[in-house]
Amino acid sequence: MKNKVNSNTKNDKEQKTKPIAQNKKALFDYFLEEKFEAGIELMGWEVKSLRMGKVNITDSYIIFRLREAYIIGSMITPLLSASTHVHTNPSRTRKLLLSKKQINYIKGKIDRSGYTCVSSQMYWKGQFVKLQIALAKGKKSYDKRAVIKEREWNISKQRILKQYNT
Repeated sequence: MKNKVNSNTKNDKEQKTKPIAQNKKALFDYFLEEKFEAGIELMGWEVKSLRMGKVNITDSYIIFRLREAYIIGSMITPLLSASTHVHTNPSRTRKLLLSKKQINYIKGKIDRSGYTCVSSQMYWKGQFVKLQIALAKGKKSYDKRAVIKEREWNISKQRILKQYNT
């Protein structure tokens, strides 16, 4: 039997990992060492808002309480057409879905090694919303200056190459 190749497989793969929101501030402020994928508990109106791209995870961070992980500080703005009988809290604490082994590992790293846990990206994986969290160490100010210097040099390099290519 021949396997049927669906012409939409490329579009499906792109849609599965389509980013909803990224935390660029975390990339600038921290060295992201290990990354984990976590599910997130959402309400119906939150999923609708995510589909419209009304989310901000820039100032969010992960805490651990009673052997469970929660994300604090993420903002999911409700749509104007949200139901009137549903109380919407855009900055509520949302539970993360991780295995006990992952929670114990991350919590141990935070307690012993001085790491912090930040959210780096929110994306679709199939029909589910996933949150990429990372164990991170803080950068010093000279590390941040080096990143800025390298970024500016790359921009200048592109301008020079563009000038010589035309």
